[in-house]
Amino acid sequence: MSRIKAGLSQSARIRQEMKVNPRLYQAMDLLYMPLLDLQTRLEQELSENPFLEMSEPDSEEDLPGDEESRADEEAETDWDEVLLNDFDAGGHRARYEPREYYEPVVVESRHLHDYLREQLGLLHFGERQIWISEEIIGNIDDDGMLTCSLEDVTDGLASSLDEVRDRVMAETRGIDDHELREEKLSELASLFAPFEVAEIEGVLQVVHSLDPPGVGARDLQECLAIQLRRDGREDTLEYRIVDGHFDGLIGHKWTEISRALEVSPGEAQAAADRIAKLDPKPGRRYAADPDHYVIPDLIVDLIGGEYMVFVNDTGLPRLRLSQSYRDVAADRTKFVGRNKEFISTKLNAAQWLIQVIEQRRQTMLKVMRFIVATQEQFFERGVQHLKPLTLREVAEHIDMAESTVSRVTNDKFVQTPTGVYPLKFFFSGGLPTATGQDISTRGVQARIKSLVDDEDCHRPLTDQAIVNLLKSEGIRIARRTVAKYRDQLGVLPARMRKRV
Repeated sequence: MSRIKAGLSQSARIRQEMKVNPRLYQAMDLLYMPLLDLQTRLEQELSENPFLEMSEPDSEEDLPGDEESRADEEAETDWDEVLLNDFDAGGHRARYEPREYYEPVVVESRHLHDYLREQLGLLHFGERQIWISEEIIGNIDDDGMLTCSLEDVTDGLASSLDEVRDRVMAETRGIDDHELREEKLSELASLFAPFEVAEIEGVLQVVHSLDPPGVGARDLQECLAIQLRRDGREDTLEYRIVDGHFDGLIGHKWTEISRALEVSPGEAQAAADRIAKLDPKPGRRYAADPDHYVIPDLIVDLIGGEYMVFVNDTGLPRLRLSQSYRDVAADRTKFVGRNKEFISTKLNAAQWLIQVIEQRRQTMLKVMRFIVATQEQFFERGVQHLKPLTLREVAEHIDMAESTVSRVTNDKFVQTPTGVYPLKFFFSGGLPTATGQDISTRGVQARIKSLVDDEDCHRPLTDQAIVNLLKSEGIRIARRTVAKYRDQLGVLPARMRKRV
């Protein structure tokens, strides 16, 4: 039997590995960044790298000549090649009219809870009622609905007051005067007595009387009922429907409701229309939702009958290498010790950043130009003429990786003559048509919405009827697909859209 001897040994072997340059990660981040994030990043780089400075538009050194400008516009840059070759390519940025953006100043606004506390402050509440009302208000969400049961309010009060009760009781027991001590202990025993659900319910009814009407309701049914009672409409058909036939109201079962309440289906539906005018989320008018502002990264404009694409980068700092520090770098006598490492690192970083920003700009232009060429009918005739388009098609046309196109289009917006759209809006799947050309899913959804808007409300279109109409227009689609698109559009089924 042979024996296996254990030991250490060395051997030489050649193999290929792909290692990602750290600069590649940074380049991908810059490509992904929206305009405002990129602006912040460049301002940070300006403050940290002395080899970078802002170029002035009227600087003779920074303005390219006519021949150089034409060469830059005609140059085609391969983003993937530049990434892998450590950004050896670059170009000059075209000059545009400077534009200023003003960010709206944030103004302090009152929250729903503040508004409710102000109203409760005008009432003559005792200590226990104040505690209960604070606990109730704390459990009201931005919609104005109470998000927990009364039992949970009771438990929350008990747990929050345990520490306070023990501390106050201990201080009171330290009073020397026997009569005063007993009197105080008796008052505290009454003040910190266990809370009952009925007591919580009484304070909740007071909260229901506050503005906005319907605040503090535990569900939608109670919210609508509170609003009707506040309007003095307890004897109306609307209140009877909300109070006793809420499920039928939600399900649009007008015949069932009319039989139960001995009214005609038309009267039941008319009452439901009046109920629909009530506010299902009364707290929303006081919700402090921040406004979201979008600055488009690209601009598409119709000039001379042709759609032109521009990069909206006039708000970005224009970077160039600092002349004074370039003179320092040119002096080889300074390339010693730490100076050499510092100059080399900062100079290379500055050159790389200028190049990669230009590559980002050129890539965005190429992607958007292809989108405009593909979706010209959308810009001319509307969303129903939007063509199917995928990231792979764009990537193949501009000869780049699909992941690069995905980063270019993610969280980017374009301003067009018809409005501002995210770049992802122009990408969607398609459905076949009788002519052999595909139509985008967004176009089909827009057509379905148009058909529903124009339908006879007394004879609404069923999903199958919509399928037949689309088929007559050459669009082949399944009924379940129509139902899915209808749900995505927030359109109710035909039975619930029907007017009696």
